[in-house]
Amino acid sequence: MDDTQKKVDNGNAGGHGGEQSCGRKGGGAGKGDAGKETESAQVHGNGKEAVPEQERHTKNGHGKHTDSAGEKEPEPSREQELETKLAESNDKYLRLAAEFDNYRRRAAKERLELMGTASEDVIKGLLPVLDDCERALEVLKKSNDTEAAKEGTGLIYNKLMTFLKSKGLESIQAKGKELDTDFHEAVAQFPVEEEDRKGRIIDVVQQGYTLNGKVIRYAKVVVGV
Repeated sequence: MDDTQKKVDNGNAGGHGGEQSCGRKGGGAGKGDAGKETESAQVHGNGKEAVPEQERHTKNGHGKHTDSAGEKEPEPSREQELETKLAESNDKYLRLAAEFDNYRRRAAKERLELMGTASEDVIKGLLPVLDDCERALEVLKKSNDTEAAKEGTGLIYNKLMTFLKSKGLESIQAKGKELDTDFHEAVAQFPVEEEDRKGRIIDVVQQGYTLNGKVIRYAKVVVGV
């Protein structure tokens, strides 16, 4: 009888111990759920949702979303605009200066060519007069005229020749030289016995001239063959 009462008492004690243990466990779980509900209430109480870190970084100072492709380049400052305008003005100035320098050189060259052409025509017109003076001197040397006539004609010829030389006129040397088609024009051939005279100019029919290095009249010559 006594043994049976003890077993019953131990069973009741074990039952009460299990209920207390379950109560403690249940209380712990209740506290965990209460903590989660409190955090959720705090979030909803503020009226804002948690924003992910990446989304916060993609917002600019005005709260608008921007990306790298849609970013606007910063507008140039006033100083940069002035520097750009100054560089453009300098470039235009240099181009205009170069164009004006080319125009000035071209105009000077054309003016010199015009003056040379005008003087060339005048000098060409005086060449027949020069030829007549040379012929007159040759005739006077062979005649018995007075020395005054020879000196007067020679004086006129020398003055005319000096003036023309000052303008760039030069006579072409021909007699005794080899035929050069750049300066000479062969109008006749004459047989010669001397070997060293063959292919050379043995006589000048008409004197040739150059003006400032340019041939204005070829020398008309006779070549020995």
